[in-house]
Amino acid sequence: MTLYLGGMGHDHAHHNHNGHDHPGHRHGHPHVHAGHAHVHAPARFGTAFAIGIALNTGFVLVEAVFGIVSDSVALLADAGHNLSDVLGLVVAWAAAVLGRRAPSARFTYGLRSSSILAALFNAVFLLVAVGAIAWEALQRFANPPPVAGPTVITVALVGIAINGITAWLFASGRRDDLNIRGAYLHMVADAAVSAGVVLAGIVIVLTGWSWVDPLVSLVIVAVIVAGTWGLLRDSVTMSLAAVPPGIDPAAVRLCLAERPGVAEVHDLHVWSMSTTETALTAHLVMPGGHPGNSFLGECAQVLRERFGIAHVTLQVELAGGPACALAPDHVV
Repeated sequence: MTLYLGGMGHDHAHHNHNGHDHPGHRHGHPHVHAGHAHVHAPARFGTAFAIGIALNTGFVLVEAVFGIVSDSVALLADAGHNLSDVLGLVVAWAAAVLGRRAPSARFTYGLRSSSILAALFNAVFLLVAVGAIAWEALQRFANPPPVAGPTVITVALVGIAINGITAWLFASGRRDDLNIRGAYLHMVADAAVSAGVVLAGIVIVLTGWSWVDPLVSLVIVAVIVAGTWGLLRDSVTMSLAAVPPGIDPAAVRLCLAERPGVAEVHDLHVWSMSTTETALTAHLVMPGGHPGNSFLGECAQVLRERFGIAHVTLQVELAGGPACALAPDHVV
């Protein structure tokens, strides 16, 4: 079941038709702010977060109880690991909520970028968790502990169901929102770990080969690291205001340069405002003067349709005037 609980953006535009400066204008050139699409982070995953946190918290309690009753250190350790999953979901949910906060005098973009920090946190947190699993697996090769067969297998099956359901709730948003993708990968990783525990438990019960447990754990760790690396890479580059993956800055520059009346494009910047929103600023040299509101609206629309860039700020400059201090590519 995919949950859709709202989330509609709105566009507005501010334009300046004269060459007079006002606060915020640079170099004495008319400054244009066009195509604002303040698309707030969709609230459709609020229910998914609530369900996921509730299910995983309940599973932590069940694992802890069975771990104490069966005197299983492995179950108690996994309960602690699943508690970290709850924390990861809470962080991702908090970021999604904060991302919908209105801009303020201090946070003029709102708190949209908190979703980038949450994705980065989940990527690092997940890698630390699998590092702990790998370390434990290596220790078990030297001294394999006895496996509480049926109990561990039963609890792990419950873990597959809970983590699988939670991952499914986030599956529809994993391609469009890096924060949601982080939560999704966290749940998929745990489902994979639980599946490995079940398979290893069955093999050990049938054959007595205790070394199968740490071997399966290391294989799962390798799979999780491979899947998480992309999340870590994308969240780090987003936090450094890099051009979002999938957007070619040369193509964006060419798109603007080909607009009627544009002689030159410089000081072009494209970056992620959040895990779902992209912003752009650029200076357009237009010898014919200010092109009017319709031109600005068309630029914003083209950038939105071709590249998914919704927050566009364009500064129009006249040819023959003082050179723009930000024209050289190496100047920021």
